[in-house]
Amino acid sequence: MTHATGRVVGVNGNLVAVEVEGQVSLNEVGYVIVDEKRLKSEIIRVRGTQAEMQVFELTRGIGIGDDVEFSGELLAVELGPGLLGKVYDGLQNPLPELAEQAGFFLERGLYLDALSRDSVWSFSPKAAKGDTVSRGDTIGTVPEGIFEHRIMVPFDLGGSYTVEQVAEAGDYKVTDTVATIKDEKGSIHELNMLFEWPVKRAIDIYAERLKPTDAMVTKVRIIDTFIPVSLGGTYCIPGPFGAGKTVLQQITSRNAEVDIVIVAACGERAGEVVETLKEFPELIDPRTGRTLMERTVIICNTSSMPVASREASVYTAVTIAEYYRQMGLNVLLLADSTSRWAQAMREMSGRLEEIPGEEAFPAYLESVIAGFYERAGRVRLKDGVIGSITIGGTVSPAGGNFEEPVTQATLKVVGAFHGLSRERSDARKYPSIHPLESWSKYPTIVNPRKVEYARELLFRGNEVGQMMKVVGEEGTSTEDFIEYMKSEFLDAVYLQQNAFDPVDAAVSTERQVHVFDLLFDLLASHLSIDTKDEVRHYFNALRQRFLDYNSAEWDSEEFKKIESELRDMIDEKRGEFETAARELLEEINA
Repeated sequence: MTHATGRVVGVNGNLVAVEVEGQVSLNEVGYVIVDEKRLKSEIIRVRGTQAEMQVFELTRGIGIGDDVEFSGELLAVELGPGLLGKVYDGLQNPLPELAEQAGFFLERGLYLDALSRDSVWSFSPKAAKGDTVSRGDTIGTVPEGIFEHRIMVPFDLGGSYTVEQVAEAGDYKVTDTVATIKDEKGSIHELNMLFEWPVKRAIDIYAERLKPTDAMVTKVRIIDTFIPVSLGGTYCIPGPFGAGKTVLQQITSRNAEVDIVIVAACGERAGEVVETLKEFPELIDPRTGRTLMERTVIICNTSSMPVASREASVYTAVTIAEYYRQMGLNVLLLADSTSRWAQAMREMSGRLEEIPGEEAFPAYLESVIAGFYERAGRVRLKDGVIGSITIGGTVSPAGGNFEEPVTQATLKVVGAFHGLSRERSDARKYPSIHPLESWSKYPTIVNPRKVEYARELLFRGNEVGQMMKVVGEEGTSTEDFIEYMKSEFLDAVYLQQNAFDPVDAAVSTERQVHVFDLLFDLLASHLSIDTKDEVRHYFNALRQRFLDYNSAEWDSEEFKKIESELRDMIDEKRGEFETAARELLEEINA
């Protein structure tokens, strides 16, 4: 088949206009030929015989009249065993292998196979001759790390097929034929372990989409208890520069109870990305005791790389996530940062001379962001197995302004909002998620009525704190001061966490529920203390002991000893439950 060709008729930054001879389609891949190098590009608009392409490389040297060749294929990724543990750029080139060939400075026009053609995989057949199969059905499996990697009928083969032959159990390369199938017209298709799928098209080979109901436990107390995320849900982490977005994502990726983590660094500063690449291989996976990198894929596209690649990296990451969801696995996709991706869209929109929306972002910004987050979800596959993709995206609003378009567009589609606060970050409160501004639509792991009571206490304590800034402590009643100290105590011992403490860094669900119940007894009770000095002294002593409690191994002798001391300290000053708390407990018990 002959593919279309063309000639460059205009260059505007990384946007190239091409006069086309033949038929082309939107999102088709083309190559601009300059200095004997083929620069990969994608068609983003077609008007008559002219196509406009975004080039994924630096466009230096491209001139009018340069040849363009079109591939007839959409921008796609390779799917198969060997993805886990890899570091790719936005176009799925393995970066370590690129560095071996090109040195420290990557060459333009150099594209490598995403999956090794030399690696050998131990194949076990699951289908048999005569079986009827369709796209997404399992032909066999190979072990990949701790997972059984399913070798599936390629997703682009529609209709039903009859299995003619399946390879015997043994070692094969990804390009070796492991099965042959016959379609309804009698044509034979040879299948290997490898196939391609267009990144802009969602993989939807499942029986049913399910509501996200099961918690994705992150072992971060403020998230799991107050602003939870569900498996298959979506959440965003907006915050000003230096508030700890990347650190929170790394802690989540390490401790979240999911099978696979995919990190898409789309436009982050090179220093942060280097930190991620250095740290991940050294992080120990609590689940396996081996390196965390074994069940991680990193898609790396720094702010110094061409802007068009940011969009490619986001879609590459979510397509790989959908592929592993088809195996019944729970995948966490962390996109850092979607603001840089939106800025790349704004740049391309300006070059296309489209009518701008708010702050010059394209008018379709909301629909593009929604389309990305909608690819998350919890699904039941055709064989009854349930898999999920949870998407967490960071947003970097200029000056920490949450009213800007990218944050607002994201908030309309996500199920949880973890807003980071400059004030809490400066006060060294980790994680710096603001408990009053953040919210979640997902169910908490703790009793939701008790959590709501605690949230209301935080609001009331904040109001008293604001009032005290005006009238001073002496103008505040002892009752209001106790309310304020209760909210500060809850913040210090439960909402904040010590990431350097081996015990407190990751807190199990069981421990969170147990500790919160203990805290609730204090927060919901009248305290018989007469003076503010006594109140301050009492809460300071209680807080110090509680921090020791947080550092004690769960259910150890030390843990039980400190808990007994805390209960004595609480019971010493504790009176009756507050009226609202008493009614709440009666309802719960009923």
